[in-house]
Amino acid sequence: MQTIVRPIPRGSTRRRRNAAVMQRLNVGILPVCDGDILLGVVTDRDIAVRAVATGREPASTTVQQVMTQELVYCYDDQEVAVAARLMQDKQLRRLVVVNRDKQLAGIVSLGDLAIETANERLAGQVLERISAPVHPKG
Repeated sequence: MQTIVRPIPRGSTRRRRNAAVMQRLNVGILPVCDGDILLGVVTDRDIAVRAVATGREPASTTVQQVMTQELVYCYDDQEVAVAARLMQDKQLRRLVVVNRDKQLAGIVSLGDLAIETANERLAGQVLERISAPVHPKG
């Protein structure tokens, strides 16, 4: 789990800067917070699909307009298997981890499952489920 995460304020209009932070930190997700309260996340896919592809103006589009608000998370005191199951069921490559007060504790990635647990079978199962085709909406 990556515990050093860089939250961005919800009203931020610095989409280019946020993408640059992702690039510098080599991550594809940044939490969006209002103080200690986690409001959502912005992913590289959010920027590409909800901002760039729709032609939103970079200077005036806020992070809150393009972020993922429907958070799926696990608690920092839960077993790794719980995180892996959530990632499989929801087809997530990255999962937010919060403490019992629902404050951001970190983010666990598919790579973390493979490296930190040394359980190649678990990581393989998660990857297989995450990669299953999903039919587009509409």
